[in-house]
Amino acid sequence: MFPSYIHVKTSLLDNMIGVGDMVLLEPLSEDSFLDNLKKRFDHSEIYTYIGSVVISMNPYRSLPIYTPEKVEEYRNRNFYELSPHIYALADEAYRSLRDQDKDQCILITGESGAGKTEASKLVMSYVAAVCGKGHEVNKVKEQLLQSNPVLEAFGNAKTVRNDNSSRFGKYMDIEFDFKGDPLGGVISNYLLEKSRVVKQPRGERNFHVFYQLLSGASDDTLNKCRFENRKKGLRMCTSLDNAMQIVGFMEDEVQSVLELVAAVLKLGNIEFKPESRCNGTDESRVKDKNDLKEMCELLGIEQSVLERAFSYRTVEAKMEKVSTTLNVAQAYYARDALAKNLYSRLFSWLVTRINESIQAQTKARHKVMGVLDIYGFEIFEDNSFEQFIINYCNEKLQQIFIELTLREEQEEYVREGIEWTNIEYFNNAIICDLIENNQNGILAMLDEECLRPGTVTDETFLDKLNTICADHQHFESRLNKNSKFLNDHSLPHNCFRIQHYAGKVLYRVEGFVDKNNDLLYRDLSQAMYKANHSLIKQLFPEGNPAKVNLKRPPTAGFQFRASVGTLMRNLQTKNPNYIRCIKPNDKKASHIFTDSLVCHQVRYLGLMENVRVRRAGYAFRQPYEPCLERYKMLCKRTWPHWKGPARDGVEVLMADLQIPAEEIAYGRSKIFIRNPRTLFFLEEKRKQCLQDLATLIQKIYRGWKCRTHFLLMKKSQIVVAAWYRRYAQQKKYRNIKSATTVVQSYTRGWQARKLLRELKYQKRCEEAVTTIAAFWHGTQARRELRRLKEEARRKHAVALIWAYWQGLKVRREYRKFFRANAGKKIYDFTIQRIIQKYFLGLKSNMPSMSPIDKKWPARPYSFLDGVHTELRKIFHHWRCKKYRDQFTEEKKAVYEEKLEASEIFKGKKALYPSSVSQPFKGDYLEISKNPKYQKLNSAVDEKVLLADVVNKINRANGKGTPRIFLLTKKNFVLADQKTGQVKASIPLPDVTSVSVSTQKDGFFALKLKEGSASAVKGDFLLSSEHLIEIITKLHRIGATAADREKLKVDISDEFLVQFKQDKVCVKFIQSSPKNGNSVSCKRKNNRLLEVSVPTSP
Repeated sequence: MFPSYIHVKTSLLDNMIGVGDMVLLEPLSEDSFLDNLKKRFDHSEIYTYIGSVVISMNPYRSLPIYTPEKVEEYRNRNFYELSPHIYALADEAYRSLRDQDKDQCILITGESGAGKTEASKLVMSYVAAVCGKGHEVNKVKEQLLQSNPVLEAFGNAKTVRNDNSSRFGKYMDIEFDFKGDPLGGVISNYLLEKSRVVKQPRGERNFHVFYQLLSGASDDTLNKCRFENRKKGLRMCTSLDNAMQIVGFMEDEVQSVLELVAAVLKLGNIEFKPESRCNGTDESRVKDKNDLKEMCELLGIEQSVLERAFSYRTVEAKMEKVSTTLNVAQAYYARDALAKNLYSRLFSWLVTRINESIQAQTKARHKVMGVLDIYGFEIFEDNSFEQFIINYCNEKLQQIFIELTLREEQEEYVREGIEWTNIEYFNNAIICDLIENNQNGILAMLDEECLRPGTVTDETFLDKLNTICADHQHFESRLNKNSKFLNDHSLPHNCFRIQHYAGKVLYRVEGFVDKNNDLLYRDLSQAMYKANHSLIKQLFPEGNPAKVNLKRPPTAGFQFRASVGTLMRNLQTKNPNYIRCIKPNDKKASHIFTDSLVCHQVRYLGLMENVRVRRAGYAFRQPYEPCLERYKMLCKRTWPHWKGPARDGVEVLMADLQIPAEEIAYGRSKIFIRNPRTLFFLEEKRKQCLQDLATLIQKIYRGWKCRTHFLLMKKSQIVVAAWYRRYAQQKKYRNIKSATTVVQSYTRGWQARKLLRELKYQKRCEEAVTTIAAFWHGTQARRELRRLKEEARRKHAVALIWAYWQGLKVRREYRKFFRANAGKKIYDFTIQRIIQKYFLGLKSNMPSMSPIDKKWPARPYSFLDGVHTELRKIFHHWRCKKYRDQFTEEKKAVYEEKLEASEIFKGKKALYPSSVSQPFKGDYLEISKNPKYQKLNSAVDEKVLLADVVNKINRANGKGTPRIFLLTKKNFVLADQKTGQVKASIPLPDVTSVSVSTQKDGFFALKLKEGSASAVKGDFLLSSEHLIEIITKLHRIGATAADREKLKVDISDEFLVQFKQDKVCVKFIQSSPKNGNSVSCKRKNNRLLEVSVPTSP
């Protein structure tokens, strides 16, 4: 068998869980219908067909069946080709619209929580995915898709059955061009449940937008809407703002809409209190005017105008006006009516504004696909006017559904040439007539009761129904004329019952008249028209005093009946596609299937009726080509290939299978099968045949596989043998080659060793000759050496004898003088030898030529002490002269400055030792080369002796300001570091003295001559890293000048500095290095600057 994971689906009949199409269900009953739905639901198969109708079960969880891969899988595929899916219906509708130019409509029905809204979103998202691409097309698609979140925010609410229940009916016409690309759309809304604005059933909530505004809007928006102290929540309003911007709303329009929503909330806070007038009548007054004031400020209405509209009512009749007071109950009614009308009209304006944005721009003929998402049939414990209107709409939809389904069946039979037989079914036209008849219909009587003069109540309306509709077979009341209902105690006195196609529904008449009137006092309309808000005047045009219309506005029932009539006429012109949504349970939980709830929905949706209508003629039909392709293996004449027309092949196939003639009919392009049992018989035969064919295929495959395996093994054996022989020959060759190499190596080794022995013998012979010759020459040389030595000894002996003889002669001659002078001569000789030895030792131990080298050899005898010291001085002066002779003139000047600095600061300034090893550079800024200081260089006429950056100390705060310090032979100049502008130029004769501290700081004060022009601003207190060099050069220039006195240098830790007219004491103290090793200067008072110098570690 083939692996179980290989599934090639070519029909919904393949790998089917339960029955994919209810038309094929056998036997057909309500129980089997529910069992089939439950079986498919338990296996996550939420879609089932009834012919071309799709049944959709809400799974209450995410399923992986809506991916882009699924979209491509169902794209351009036959409706029955794959498993039931909502994409199959959407694709069928879209291809019919695009290829056959047929307008389509998709009708989505079901009760609240069944998944109608999600189904409409899936249809629209599928159409958006498969249609064309492009910037404009994508923009239109995005606007169409984003219109849903906007309408959901304003029209959906949380109910006990659904967290996102649509409380209005929506019909959208999507317009396409001839290529199938969307151009725009038009949205129609039906019967917004505006009563929810003022009252919600227990456990339910108001419309989403109120909660999104309060918990998700920005602080700025809430302030504009007069809200304070709101609870922080998620920014849910952001998605709504984005959706409205995509659809085409302007920012001011969005703000206006939110302000109206806030006004509805403020309106609900207004309360009234009773007051008695002097004439004995009761009237109402606003209890707390702060809420009224906030609402009036929000809408731009005068508070007095709106307050009067809540307290009085003006009635106009022809030329007369009558003003009456409103009691508390009437005031509350007026408030609720205004809130409901304000929200309802705002919702209608939103739909109109969306239509303006998404409508098609071109006026050419468009193809249209309509999507209807409307409330399903509703049966509650307490059914009122809203349920009556909703169920009336569902009756009309059921009526058009039966008519269109039968018409489609009939058209297909006629098209295929099959005889049409009338199908008996329940026609709910009689129920529709009971409700909408212009004379005796319930809606007509309700309008008549609302419009007639006199006292009108819900009880009078029920009496009228009992009188006129008493004989109708689908109307029941406790007080009607039929006596069989007099004992029916399950029917209250204030109720009536209608037997709809989906079952009996009990309606309570309380509120029918008021809800049908939907009356808003003219005073409130006129008050709203006087508002300054941009939207209010558009929402209440009847409040214009210039256009007063005394005609009574149409009732809610009349308007809804007209809208339903327009919708039905619209649907009649389009090809219908149906999606029936079913809710599996009331707990909104997955994997739970409540039989009673699903059975109730199956009944009121009329699904069993739909199956019976579909099966009344032929249950199954299929084109000849796919039918022959699917079942051709059941007949030998058609298997494996049929070469004639497909219809002839199907006829041969059916005749061979002996299918009764009454069970099948042959159309022009399709075969029709009457009974599902016949189809299941064909499927069973096909399944058995497929198993036989699979066995045959497996047998052939196994034989082919074995033969292939044998041939492969044979081929492999040949290849292996060839490779082995090759390997054996290669191995034999390598062995022979190895042996040959060994023999060759041994032969070459023997030859080499023989040659080596010959060479060694020859070499030994040569070495022997050389050795003998060397020995012979050595012998000859030693003989000659002994002869020369003997001759030298003889000559030495002669000389020695002669010397001894001469000495003897001298000693004999001077013996008489030797004894008298022997001591002195010996002493002189000894002293001479010691001095000679001292000088020779001094010569060999002389120190280096460096003038700073203090080494000197130790004296050997104390009597040489003076000579030793004098020689050391002479040597030191001599090497100093030698060292000085190497100096250039510039280097001499530098050393002279260093010498002068030593004379000034040595032992006096703690900073001096660190400056000894630093050469005096002079021009630290390279002022003549740096283009930045070109202007400053040109301003100084003389040669610059020193250029450096110093800090000029400010007397006010002790902080330094960077300045350029230039020193020439006649002046010193202070200039700005950034701009190079000269700030001060002081002649050197005006500088009388310089004051510095004894510590390691760089502060110095240049004191100027009193009375001079330079001393107007006072002395200069500066700080520099090159203080030693600056003061040395100043002192040297003063010492060399003949026309001025020598510069005085004061070294003290406390000195006075003249700043303009005041003298300030500069005091230096030592501090611990807390903030690094930097010197800080602080102003202590007007007369004291304190400089903190960190102590050395």
